[in-house]
Amino acid sequence: MDEHERKIVSEFCHLLEKSKQLFNGLRDLPQYGHKQWQAYFGRTFDIYTKLWKFQQQHRQILDSKFGLKRWQIGEIASKIGQLYYHYYLRTSETNYLNEAFSFYAAIRGRAYYSRTSKDDRSVQMSDLMVKKLRYYARFIVVCLLLKRMKLVRDLVRELSKQIDEYTATYEPEDQLEWSLVLAEIKSFIDADNTINVLDMDSNTIVLSHRLSGHNTPPVEKVPMMNLSLQEILIVGNCNDQVKFSELTIDMFRMLQTLEREPQEDPAQLYDASPAPTKLPFENGDAGGGAGVSVSGVGGSGSSGGGVSGTGGSRGMKRDNPHKYLLYKPTFSQLMVFLASGFKELPANGAMLLYISADGTFPPAPKHSQDPGYDYGGVITNSKRDSDHGASKRNSSLKDMHCFYPGDLYAFTRKPLFLVVDSENSLVFANMPRYFGQPLVVLMSAQDSPPQFQEQHHRGNLFTLFLHSPLMGMCLVSSLCDVPMNLWEKCQALVDRFIAEASKLLTRSRNVDPSFLQFFGDDFLRLLTLRFIFCSTVLRAHRAFKGRQFYPRCHPSLPEGEVLDHPGLYSVVLELAATLDVSHLFFDTHDLQ
Repeated sequence: MDEHERKIVSEFCHLLEKSKQLFNGLRDLPQYGHKQWQAYFGRTFDIYTKLWKFQQQHRQILDSKFGLKRWQIGEIASKIGQLYYHYYLRTSETNYLNEAFSFYAAIRGRAYYSRTSKDDRSVQMSDLMVKKLRYYARFIVVCLLLKRMKLVRDLVRELSKQIDEYTATYEPEDQLEWSLVLAEIKSFIDADNTINVLDMDSNTIVLSHRLSGHNTPPVEKVPMMNLSLQEILIVGNCNDQVKFSELTIDMFRMLQTLEREPQEDPAQLYDASPAPTKLPFENGDAGGGAGVSVSGVGGSGSSGGGVSGTGGSRGMKRDNPHKYLLYKPTFSQLMVFLASGFKELPANGAMLLYISADGTFPPAPKHSQDPGYDYGGVITNSKRDSDHGASKRNSSLKDMHCFYPGDLYAFTRKPLFLVVDSENSLVFANMPRYFGQPLVVLMSAQDSPPQFQEQHHRGNLFTLFLHSPLMGMCLVSSLCDVPMNLWEKCQALVDRFIAEASKLLTRSRNVDPSFLQFFGDDFLRLLTLRFIFCSTVLRAHRAFKGRQFYPRCHPSLPEGEVLDHPGLYSVVLELAATLDVSHLFFDTHDLQ
């Protein structure tokens, strides 16, 4: 090598090593808070921007003098994809999912990992095959979140083939682990397809259930609607529920419900190749700059400063509330994240805690001394700490691994909106308002009729109603396949129900002020109105006889003016008639 070539190779090695160090350091960053990690992410994005551009500009020299392999380019692209995905997790901005998708799709489209030959049994090739399998798993997660289901199925087939090749060639110790990953993915996709909407040729149409201009519920604004949702915790621990990549199906549905539809780049709509992609940080700050492109150097910079990405010109305005996804958190982890969300709440900000978890029921005390702890709660993590076995030895002590209503009292110092999907949800029905702040609790039914209990592993019914009211209606009507033209007619009726319920709630004189204070926020209004829809449908359904089958809320909504309103009931009956399932519902306003 001459001096010029030696400098290029040396600089590339330096950038490559520096990028690995920074990337590996990401796992040591705190998962909570907003500011503790941003500067480090900025430096990491910056070094990967330089590395990606550098290998593009000097590819010929790096190929001939350094021996740069295509899989090494794929590794860099994969790391950038992971950066975008983790940035999405930390910011809740769905546009960064599109950026992750662009890099992952480029790896597949350009076959960067294609040289993982099954004829080479070396240790390096075995490690490379594992990198390839992990890439597929990560790409599938991003595609699931973006609802690119046709591509998901293609990727699952490719992953299955790659796993077969990996196990046949190397006979690895993690063979069973990868088989379980594949089984999890297939079960997750199957559970997500509870209701199929079909086109004229009986092909499944993929629908998005994120918030958009089409499904944002209308509202008659009043001055007291002054709160906005800023912090969200989504907690999942249902032992028999399908999950993939630390996301249960309930968590997966709820996180989409609490996000706005990503802004599509017009270039991506008509161009199969990845659009010019901009990293959110340039030169270690949030200023926006030249940007890094999958296909070449360039990409237009952010015109408005702030965090860029597909929607960079929007500056620092955040489309979605910030959220944490907590799969099976320990008590201490849950409390740390609750405290962090509480701390980050701005003035007029509200926090939402969603819990989908198994309930725990201690022996009922004869005389309750503390309703916040005497009637059990929910289990957020099934592990047991061997160092703290006192509760096993003394049955009079509380279960330290249970999350009790009393554990939340301290966080009611600020506006709190709580959604609990559990067979012991009702234990949260009497949360006190010690500090006079707005507090609303939406609780699932405690039980479901026998014919619907086998569906629990595919996701809870209450969460499905909050995610897609019409899917919930179809499920309790035992409908699996719905033609698109029928779906659209029924969706119009659901929209009519939601609009009418919104009017009834805002005009009622007996609605607790807490509901109205939260009602100005699009997401919290959506959850409240879908709760009313769920309640009305289940009260009208012949199979759901008894209060244990109905969802509850605290404070209670007035039944005559809202929950049992004849106008809402008539829309449900019209919806049932449109779906040809009227026989499943009471045909008079004689709710059981």
